[in-house]
Amino acid sequence: MEGLENMAFIANAISLVTYFYGYMNFSLTKSATTLTNFMGISFLLALFGGFISDTYLSRFKTCVLFGCIELLGYALLAVQAHFHQLRPTPCQGLAASQTNQCQAADSGQAAILFTGLYLVALGTSGVKAALPSLGADQFDEKDPKESAQLSSYFNWFLLSLTVGAIVGVTFVVWISSNQGWDWAFGVCTVAVLFALVCVSMGKSLYRNNVPKGSPLLRIIQVLVVAIRNRKLPLPEMADELHEIHDKEAGVQNETLPRTDQFRFLDRAAIGPTPGDASTSISAGPWRLCTITQVEETKILIRMLPIILSTVFMNTCLAQLQTFTIQQSTTMDTRILGFKMPGPSIPVIPLAFMFVFIPIYDRIFVPIARKVTGIPTGIRYLQRIGVGLVLSAISMAVAGIVETRRKSVAIQHNMVDSLQPLPMSVFWLGYQYAIFGLADMFTLVGLLEFFYAESSARMKSLSTAISWCSLAFGYFLSSVVVEVVNKVSGGWLANNNLNRDKLNYFYWLLAAVSVVNFGIYLVCASWYRYKKVEVVNQEENSKSSKGKQLEMVTI
Repeated sequence: MEGLENMAFIANAISLVTYFYGYMNFSLTKSATTLTNFMGISFLLALFGGFISDTYLSRFKTCVLFGCIELLGYALLAVQAHFHQLRPTPCQGLAASQTNQCQAADSGQAAILFTGLYLVALGTSGVKAALPSLGADQFDEKDPKESAQLSSYFNWFLLSLTVGAIVGVTFVVWISSNQGWDWAFGVCTVAVLFALVCVSMGKSLYRNNVPKGSPLLRIIQVLVVAIRNRKLPLPEMADELHEIHDKEAGVQNETLPRTDQFRFLDRAAIGPTPGDASTSISAGPWRLCTITQVEETKILIRMLPIILSTVFMNTCLAQLQTFTIQQSTTMDTRILGFKMPGPSIPVIPLAFMFVFIPIYDRIFVPIARKVTGIPTGIRYLQRIGVGLVLSAISMAVAGIVETRRKSVAIQHNMVDSLQPLPMSVFWLGYQYAIFGLADMFTLVGLLEFFYAESSARMKSLSTAISWCSLAFGYFLSSVVVEVVNKVSGGWLANNNLNRDKLNYFYWLLAAVSVVNFGIYLVCASWYRYKKVEVVNQEENSKSSKGKQLEMVTI
């Protein structure tokens, strides 16, 4: 399902800017902003999908429901692209000096466009929140063998995502460039339909989660009770705090031991004293929380600095999906007699990832596992850090390549020409290949980190939080472009890249990425990995010695 759904989503993510600019007659800046806003909302809405999955529906049902919504969105976009009455007359092919005379899409046409776009955004958000967790649920984290397989699963999940993206940026983009956008959106519609069929075929085989109530509500309860008990003294012994071992989770229940960070929240687990008048009142969840509930809240708070320090990397990613695509349209895209569409250029990093992911999973991880003794080879936060370093290098290389591209335009007197420059588009492959490696390390690192470190009650929501790094990155991209334009006096203000100063913009991103990595190092060194107590109730029923606890460090 991930391969097919991502084939449709990524194909549009990297080429919609040309649809907005060439067929809906948006300006270059508005096209880039519209795309980044669409991408940002797609990933931000994953929070809603994760909340629905953990609170009301199983992960499987969430995937099917939101997949149907995404299907409807692509169908609407295909209808608009097919009937010319539903969109403006394209300005594509006009001289650069005449583009300001193009008639923009009217309110009705824009309404159809944005309705279809954001149905896709809502649909893909639910799939991205629930699908990784649905797969990960099939492995038992407490079993050493399955724990190693779980780590491998996330690598193969990324490989499936990558294969789908390769097909999207080649086959689907070729269709949009040569057969028309109505055909391209139609193929996306059929792909999502088959994705739904594929995931539904395994319904009887899945290990399904049972929603256990709102994880957000549990967090709010901790905050409210902690504030109410703010004047109470903190007990020194963890045994003095409230904890229960319920039986609703089945054979093994997860409880979290007390940690010494954010100790003010521990007040939410302080029970009433025997002489307190409130003992006559039943201690409900808004008066008394368990220490596990408190620790779930602490885990989320500890995760926030990590996710925020990865946002800027995705701001850089947004530039590769907007301005770099526009760069490709000014360059020579021929290879071996075949004209490669500009939006298909991301196939370079995808192909690199396609080769490197199996090498990483089958060679690097087993070797690193023998050295470190860690099932994943290296810690999640180390993997994320490697990706952040590579993203900074990618932006620096992008600035160098853009400087070279502009110099070619000036040397051949083609600054205002619509003809492709005598410079191969594969020069852009350097920045793409480096960023592809960065994405391989960081994206999977985040998904695995948030799934492994979150509590059992909020796996989907935590996975959704990892996608929020992408959302905030895309939103920040829109802000950064606008701010840089104003402060710099118009580095990116022209509709002609040959007159813009895009190379300066890339170097600015590289410098900020270095600063961002320094902030990440501080956040990562401060983070403490989760420890879990697993209560084995089957053994308890057979033993008279009380609770048997197994301490597991994730």
